[in-house]
Amino acid sequence: MADSKKIQSGPFLRWAGGKKWLLEYLRQILSNSVFNNYHEPFLGGGALFFSYQPKNKSFLCDINNELIETYLAVKEDPYSVIDLLLKYQNTEQFYYQLRASEPENAFEKAARFIFLNQTSYNGLYRVNKKGKYNVPYGFREKLKINTDKLITASYALQNANIAAGDFTHYVDMIKSGDLVFLDPPYTVSHNNNGFIEYNKTLFSIDDQKRLSDFIDVIKDKNAFYILTNAAHKTVFEIFNKGDQLFKLERNSLIGGINSKRGLVTEYIFTNITEGVR
Repeated sequence: MADSKKIQSGPFLRWAGGKKWLLEYLRQILSNSVFNNYHEPFLGGGALFFSYQPKNKSFLCDINNELIETYLAVKEDPYSVIDLLLKYQNTEQFYYQLRASEPENAFEKAARFIFLNQTSYNGLYRVNKKGKYNVPYGFREKLKINTDKLITASYALQNANIAAGDFTHYVDMIKSGDLVFLDPPYTVSHNNNGFIEYNKTLFSIDDQKRLSDFIDVIKDKNAFYILTNAAHKTVFEIFNKGDQLFKLERNSLIGGINSKRGLVTEYIFTNITEGVR
């Protein structure tokens, strides 16, 4: 297999809350620093992982088992996934037929996940109480599966350990000089507007406090962290440890017809300082 470090890759999934918009600022934070291994325990679409392309080992994790199974299949054999995707039809009938299916083969599972992700409404991932994916068809007429991204993503993933689990799953693998990027589901909305109803059961305030304790462990190990979160007074109270804090504004891109879109403010907390080696 070709050298993955020389191949530019990027996310192959649409992911609500993804950090592609933030990459420019994250690169500035990382530009003067050299780290050992890389950790991303809220993997999602993996925007920073694919952009940063860690030179050493990576430890990638997410609580979404279907997502992780997809990454593992793409890592192992992207061509088997691509062969299936190219046979799929971007029609409402086929979408619901595929959504209702329950494939057992790893590559069929991955192709199903990617296709539903690309053709669903707003690229959302949502399941019902029975754990069944229930996002409606998105009517994306100009859909094009980017096969090149799947191939380059596979190269980028070759040196990565990938697992499904809680954000603490790889805690014992964090060593001095490592970098941990933390992008949890946002429990509270931006700009002090209260709670996000569809997220507070997925990642509660107690989970945010557990994450704060996890950051203390990272720092005790002499490792480095970057945390992104909503700019909210509760978030500040939980994560303010005297480290660097940045506030950034962006346009809200996710929401239903009745949601209020506009400028939102996000926090970046980090213990990385200029000149870290």
